[in-house]
This record gives sequence, C-alpha cells and structure tokens, in this order.
Amino acid sequence: MVPEINYWAVLLATASSMAVGAIWYARGVFGTRWAKLAKVDMDRPGASAVLPLVVTVLVSFVSAWVLAGASTIAWHFYGGSYLWSALLTALILWAGFTAARFITHDAFEGRPWSLTLLNILHELVTFVVMGLIIGLWPTAGTV
Repeated sequence: MVPEINYWAVLLATASSMAVGAIWYARGVFGTRWAKLAKVDMDRPGASAVLPLVVTVLVSFVSAWVLAGASTIAWHFYGGSYLWSALLTALILWAGFTAARFITHDAFEGRPWSLTLLNILHELVTFVVMGLIIGLWPTAGTV
C-alpha cells in the first residue's frame, strides 16, 4: 500500500524549506555566525550557489515527500488529528534521523558544538514548518 500524499502540500513544504533556509542563513539572522563557524567565505569570488540550490530543492522535496507519507501512515495507525500526526512525525523524523546524524558526523569531524546546534535547530524549524503545511493540507478523503 502506498500512503495517500497531497503533492501540492509536498511542493509547498519544499518551497517552505527554501524560505526557512534563506531566512535562517541570512547575514542578519544566523548567516554570519554560521559562515564563521563553518569556515565558509560567503563573499568568495566566482562561487556559484546554483548546484547547491538545485541539490537543496531535490533533497527538500524528498524530505517533504517522506514526511507526508510517514504522516499519513502515522495518522492511519494512531488516528486522531492529522495535523498532530504530521507534527509528531516531523519531530520524530527530525530527532531520529536529522539531528542524530548531524551530531554523529559533526562529532567525528570535530565541528564546534555551536555549529551543530545552529544547524540542527534550523532543521527542526524546517521540519516543523513542513509538518504544519502537510498537516493542515492532507490528501482529500484522508480526514
């Protein structure tokens, strides 16, 4: 069985990921701090953001698609509110996969804990916003 997925919600959640990232990593928000901690020169000449942005859109779509499918499965299993199923699923997927993997890799790479925290909090906000969108716009007939 393939879970019911609202692909319009997935596309909007993908776009929200890009918006959250643009705000989070803006110079006036956390961008300058992130660049310093990650040792990234945001002003390097000739650097193109095209490939990283394309990759980000693709992986954001996959994340939103998986979240939508997992939310529907959770809702079918537990019942109740589709919105709460989507939000809880977003938190569980973030903690179990995203945050856990960031912490592991960053520990082995010797990255500063403040950088790890900055990045995993960004991912938490991203997943919560995606969960809100998916939870508020379920597939017709599922709720």
